[in-house]
Amino acid sequence: MDLLAEYRRATMYFETGDPLGAARLLEPIVEAEPHNASVRQLLARSYFMSAQLKGAEKQLRALIELDPTDHYAHHVLGRTLERGGRLTEALPYLRLALAMHHRPEYEDALRRVEGLVNIHERADRRASETN
Repeated sequence: MDLLAEYRRATMYFETGDPLGAARLLEPIVEAEPHNASVRQLLARSYFMSAQLKGAEKQLRALIELDPTDHYAHHVLGRTLERGGRLTEALPYLRLALAMHHRPEYEDALRRVEGLVNIHERADRRASETN
């Protein structure tokens, strides 16, 4: 298998709106080249875009293990956890991404999740006060 040709094909699938097709092509490439961050990142994004959140989380955690300074991996892991309803787990990754690299979309995601966590905490307090 020509890994570079398959990666380019997967990129085309992803860019034309077929993250499932991209993921199918990328999975064997990641298996063959587990330390290739570019391939793993595109696989994580493909999983995220196709709502395969467990797969995205696994790939993003592997990226962070390979390079703890990868702000984008921290951000997308936070977004993945947010999308899965794991808001308090998402916060540290979103905060770290923003601290490493200030981007408006990182700040927006952090503020959104912080706001949702605050809403949930207030609702929990009200519920415990009425019981």
